Amino acid sequence: MKVIKSVFNFYINSSIHVALAVYAMTWVTLISFDLPYDENVLYFAFFATITAYNFIKYFGLAKFHHRSLANWLRIIQLFSAVAFVFMCYYLLQLNLRTLTLIGFLAVATFLYAIPLIPKRYLFDEQQNLREISGAKIYIIALVWAFVTVLLPIINAELELSADVSVTLFQRFCYVLVLMLPFEIRDLNYDSLKLATIPQKIGIKKTKIIGVLLLMVFIMLEFFKDEINEISVISTLMIMFITLLFLIFSSKKQHKYYSAFWVEALPIFWLGTLLLLR
Repeated sequence: MKVIKSVFNFYINSSIHVALAVYAMTWVTLISFDLPYDENVLYFAFFATITAYNFIKYFGLAKFHHRSLANWLRIIQLFSAVAFVFMCYYLLQLNLRTLTLIGFLAVATFLYAIPLIPKRYLFDEQQNLREISGAKIYIIALVWAFVTVLLPIINAELELSADVSVTLFQRFCYVLVLMLPFEIRDLNYDSLKLATIPQKIGIKKTKIIGVLLLMVFIMLEFFKDEINEISVISTLMIMFITLLFLIFSSKKQHKYYSAFWVEALPIFWLGTLLLLR
């Protein structure tokens, strides 16, 4: 049992689970636009997510404890280095326009983790994007939307149509909702200076905002020029399941409620699409 628990914790802490969620959402986009399975884009998204998330999560720890790193952190660092190598390999397989978008996202990720922002825009000494009051959730949602929607579209050299714009905004709204259970969970730990949504308006109103965003998410499906029955059904299913997880989220949620189950929702979304096809 201890071994299984250790493996599972490594799966969560090394960002494999969140990387699978990004991989799944990117594949959802390919299916939605009738594009073929793009191994280069999907694997790049997977390994880039592991690299970026572990860089953001463990940069501070490694910086201050590099001489006496705990074994688990050393293993995650090694794993992240391997993921980085694979990320670079798949990066070289992508076209020039895709690389331009990736360059923009790489800069955003770097600024999110590294203290380079002028102090006058911040409320503490961290000097990175995630410390700007109230900005964290929107930055994450925007990056996820760009990676999971624009990346596969641009690499497939598809026209940036109205449907792409609608899908991009739709995905932004959905990722915002996915972030809310995390923000509710972290109410006991986040600094008040972060000004997260639950900190500013409370848990009840946060859930109402989430419900409204989910309504926008499903309504946008019917604003597309090409409406696919399977896509509508899967979107409705994932909306209702996400709604339940949002409603039942709390400050005292189980350790894996958000970290595993909420982050697994994009994987379930992909699964329903594949089964319905």
